[in-house]
Amino acid sequence: MYRVINKRTLAKRLLLYFIPLLLVGLLVGMPFLWLFIGSFALLIWHYRQLYRLTDWLQQQQSFNPPEGRGTWEQVFEGIYHLQHRNRKKCNELSTLIARYRDGAEAIPDAVVVLQNDLTIYWCNKLALTLLGLQWPLDQGQRLDNLIREPKFAHYIQRGKFTEPLELESSFSIGRVLEFRVMPYANQIMVVVRDVTRLKQLEQMRKDFVANVSHELRTPLTVVTGYLEMMDSDMLPPPGVWNKAQTTMLEQCKRMDSLVKQLLSLSRIEGARKQNNDKAINVPQLLKYIQTEAESLNQQKNHQLIFDVDASLDITGAEDELRSAFSNLVFNAIHYTQANGKITVCWQRNKDQAYFSVTDNGDGIAAEHINRLTERFYRVDKARSRTTGGSGLGLAITKHVLTRHQSELNISSVLGQGSCFSFAFPSNKIVAIANKQQKQSES
Repeated sequence: MYRVINKRTLAKRLLLYFIPLLLVGLLVGMPFLWLFIGSFALLIWHYRQLYRLTDWLQQQQSFNPPEGRGTWEQVFEGIYHLQHRNRKKCNELSTLIARYRDGAEAIPDAVVVLQNDLTIYWCNKLALTLLGLQWPLDQGQRLDNLIREPKFAHYIQRGKFTEPLELESSFSIGRVLEFRVMPYANQIMVVVRDVTRLKQLEQMRKDFVANVSHELRTPLTVVTGYLEMMDSDMLPPPGVWNKAQTTMLEQCKRMDSLVKQLLSLSRIEGARKQNNDKAINVPQLLKYIQTEAESLNQQKNHQLIFDVDASLDITGAEDELRSAFSNLVFNAIHYTQANGKITVCWQRNKDQAYFSVTDNGDGIAAEHINRLTERFYRVDKARSRTTGGSGLGLAITKHVLTRHQSELNISSVLGQGSCFSFAFPSNKIVAIANKQQKQSES
């Protein structure tokens, strides 16, 4: 703390300065001259101190003020402490702004701060990616001039921001953006979120509801139609009744299979305990699937090739993995034209257990591949109806593989065929020594 000079101390100093001058002036007979000379010297000294202060404030070559005496010592010290407090507050403010900007950069949405005239004041890095802005080149530019969409210009100029605006991005094809505008403190904050995935999920939900409704409505319509033909007093002729009964049973079985698969998919999507995994004899499991495939293949007459490593076992849930393996094999038989060739491979690939089903069928167009694992999604709906498939097989396979630390890979070329494959990591493979020990115990 610097020393404060009060009025009494200042008065004493002035008296101690002028009284000797007055006494000397009285001795020489010129008191007013000596008082004038003393006042003039004091004025010069004050001007000199004022000049030093002005020079220090303008030049700022040093943070510390010049040394002063008397009242100017208090002035210099006061300015020094005031400047010190101001610098401390500026540092705190700079730290606060830096933390605010770091927080804004950490937000998983694009943030753009606008002035009231819609010019850009600041934006985070994600805004550069989602909106295609360039920083700092676009600083001071109007946002509605950079996003050249009439809907956006009308929305932001209208000034009613109770509802967000959804807009397809002109900067990135296929991306849907949601704009939320919040005025605050004479500025406008625009928060932009990528809702492409949400829109896709919403569309998938709508497709799912529509497809499952259609899948259930078709068999119910058939059963209802036959029941309406029947009269409680008179049954149809035996030939007609046998055909109707067979058709109704087939449609009921179809609905029962669909419901079972939906329940199975719902169960698989739930939480799974890894500690319940058991060693699975995959070669033996594939033998059962091969037998079923040969029975299913009687009408198609495909060439079925099973290339299986008899020593390769993994750990997991047997019923789930059986569903994943069989879905891919049976799909290849169903959707490959007659007299085709289907190869099933179960081998070691480096440190992984690799499974693949390859066919020489019609192939799948590239735009369909990413959606094949959606529920009820079909490439050719008319053709899929004739095969009797439910459209849930690949969705079940996808979730089974996810639960077993794997994922489904699909590669296909139109007119040449397709390959569905996946691989399990090394920690899922059962060691040969453990397998032999288990066989000897059994």
